[in-house]
Amino acid sequence: MISLIFNQIIKLSATTSIIKSHIQEMEKLVSSWCKNKPLPESYIFPPETRPGNLVVPTCNTIPVIDLNKAEGQNRTHIVQQILKAGQEYGFFQVVNHGVPENLMNESMDVFKEFFEMPWEDKAMLYSEDPKNSCRLSTSSVNYAREKIHHWRDNLRHPCHPLQDCIKHWPQKPVRYREVVATYTIEAKKLGLRILELVSEGLGLESRYFGDKLSESEILSINHYPPCPDPSLTLGVAKHCDPNLLTLLHQGDVSGL
Repeated sequence: MISLIFNQIIKLSATTSIIKSHIQEMEKLVSSWCKNKPLPESYIFPPETRPGNLVVPTCNTIPVIDLNKAEGQNRTHIVQQILKAGQEYGFFQVVNHGVPENLMNESMDVFKEFFEMPWEDKAMLYSEDPKNSCRLSTSSVNYAREKIHHWRDNLRHPCHPLQDCIKHWPQKPVRYREVVATYTIEAKKLGLRILELVSEGLGLESRYFGDKLSESEILSINHYPPCPDPSLTLGVAKHCDPNLLTLLHQGDVSGL
């Protein structure tokens, strides 16, 4: 009996330590402390890299690809449009892509709900270990080593194969898994569709990217809380995605 009680005390103590550790980690999230607070020094970038001082060339038009036209006699023209956009811009906007607008909106609502949840509902997901498959983090994977932090929180997890990945996803909001599963399935279909057109333009078999090269699918959700002075900080630094293809839903955050 004494041994049993002793073991329970040890387990309770260990659990308490874990909870305290997660509370301390969660306090790093921008969304946990930023409300009505001035911008901390650790988020202020040097003058030469601040958004307010950057000279960004304007562009009146960006390539817009209508994927509906890729199913008819204009397919070759659409393929050439995609290749030209990739060569001259490195990105393009797609319209008539087949992902239902109500599904995109519902997914964005679920993501917003997740970040607005109380810390105790998402504390166990916080991790600075990039090896964790589903992790909630802040700034970047270099948070502990970087001198200046980025103004963002991030949720990231794999999506394929779905039956293996979904059990590691957030359990709250309660509709997260159902909605996001449907969303990622549609997004993967869209990605494969675009890669098929790219393959044709490069003179490859249409399914060239359709196997192992596009097997992995990662969902990364950036959350940018309202900032007291956006001219002094950055949400994400300039970078190149190390992926075959990135599908980006900008949402209501300007900046691209």
